[in-house]
Amino acid sequence: MLPKSVVHLFSRKYIAGEKLEDAVRVVKDLNSKGIIATMDVLGESVKTKDEARRATKDCLDVLQAIHDNSLDSNLSVKPTQLGLLIDNEFCHENLLLIIKKAKELNNFVRIDMEDSSVTEAIIKLYLRLREKYDNLGIVVQSYLKRTITDVERLNKNGTNYRLCKGIYIEPEEIAYRDYQKVRENFLDVLRQMFKNGNYVGIATHDDYLVEGAYKMIEELKIPKNKYEFQMLYGVKEKLRDKINTNGDKIRIYVPFGDHWYAYSIRRLQENPQLAWYITKSIFTLN
Repeated sequence: MLPKSVVHLFSRKYIAGEKLEDAVRVVKDLNSKGIIATMDVLGESVKTKDEARRATKDCLDVLQAIHDNSLDSNLSVKPTQLGLLIDNEFCHENLLLIIKKAKELNNFVRIDMEDSSVTEAIIKLYLRLREKYDNLGIVVQSYLKRTITDVERLNKNGTNYRLCKGIYIEPEEIAYRDYQKVRENFLDVLRQMFKNGNYVGIATHDDYLVEGAYKMIEELKIPKNKYEFQMLYGVKEKLRDKINTNGDKIRIYVPFGDHWYAYSIRRLQENPQLAWYITKSIFTLN
């Protein structure tokens, strides 16, 4: 129910800006602190091929900007932004252009996971691309009941993962609703990945999961070159800095672009208390 103008004020903390140069500036600042990044052009669920082609070009421009500015960053992409809901083959072609460009520039592409309606299609896209290219990885979500089985399947390809809880609203039949169960599944999936020797981006702002990951890393004697922690731009910066000070790799997800509204609403849905704080600050007299 918050006005779009208010959501825009909120978004400024969590989004680098609307232009590529805004994201470059933010990543340069993060890099100066010893923190690495992944850049994301906001947008998803495009409905026309022209929109998907523009998004593909935007992604190619990001890769070039990373190279030209000597940034320590890779690229994250959403398949529905590249035409997955229009045509699988068309989306594959767009992804292929991006991954080829990243390979030429010695960079890496993370294929984001979206809602459950496209989970299988995204996994199939990833596996097809992985047959020829090794500079790509995928995201899996611990709140989905299928994830442990998906990881067994993906492990056969030496998959590079980002493991997160997941924030889409899904039916109870396919997703865990209990908060602690989502956490437990996160750690179960992480253990399976580590035991199989996979590289994992441990994507969480949850102190419980960070501590659980550290205990597992120590228990299984996982070397530092087999994992990194990942967080969203503007979220829990004290925890981010603590991980960085510990000497562990920490990567920040840096979104930018015109489509800031949907991303901001998702962040608010993830933490509804923020909406109350914003509303209160508007109507409280100082």
